[in-house]
Amino acid sequence: MAELVYRPVIGFAKTMFKVWDLRIDCQGSENIPRAGGAVLVSNHISYLDFIFNGLAALPQKRLVRFMAKESVFRHKVSGPLMRGMKHIPVDRNQGDAAYAHALDSLRSGEVIGVFPEATISQSFTLKSFKSGAARLAQEAGVPLVPMAVWGTQRLWTKGHPRNFKRNHLPVTVRVGEPVEAPRDQYAGAITRRLRERVQELLDAAQRAYPGRPKGPEDTWWLPTHLGGTAPTTEELRTAAAEAH
Repeated sequence: MAELVYRPVIGFAKTMFKVWDLRIDCQGSENIPRAGGAVLVSNHISYLDFIFNGLAALPQKRLVRFMAKESVFRHKVSGPLMRGMKHIPVDRNQGDAAYAHALDSLRSGEVIGVFPEATISQSFTLKSFKSGAARLAQEAGVPLVPMAVWGTQRLWTKGHPRNFKRNHLPVTVRVGEPVEAPRDQYAGAITRRLRERVQELLDAAQRAYPGRPKGPEDTWWLPTHLGGTAPTTEELRTAAAEAH
């Protein structure tokens, strides 16, 4: 079926990368299968992560169908685009429909993109993973492909204004070797193994990242273990509890 929406959107995204003068360092794309189903699994630190995850699949001539929250599909601008690119809406109250949709897509040879942390990590560290990606891979008989992105939080993330100025921001993407998901293994064990791989890739992306804070007021995008001032997981948990 012709990709009447996806390919023009890719062209627009590439144009914007040039306008913003992003320095994108993407390695490991060869680990994404050239044919057949696969589940791409990434950390989640920005509203734009899916764009860079999708970019990593282009050298293999693959288009990724992302699982995204249903509200994005109701938006008057993003909704038609998301549907046109055949992404998969996820209604948190009716997850079975999204799961079945993703499973059908995998069985028909599509690549599905999943953020197993479910929401953006405001600490910029890995949160716990939900087991849905592992269960999908098991049931469809396809591999899991771990990925990590870093630097995207400086463009647009939760709780901070968008930064689409031409300021040469680096973005680092790392794709790891596939993780098998045998049916006879516990999905929780596969998920733990997958999270460890994503953590290794995230560490590698952070080590390779050339960007540094411009000054003391620009450390918000770094987690505390890297010398930054992003809130810790415990601080976020406490704030959420107090809000309720």
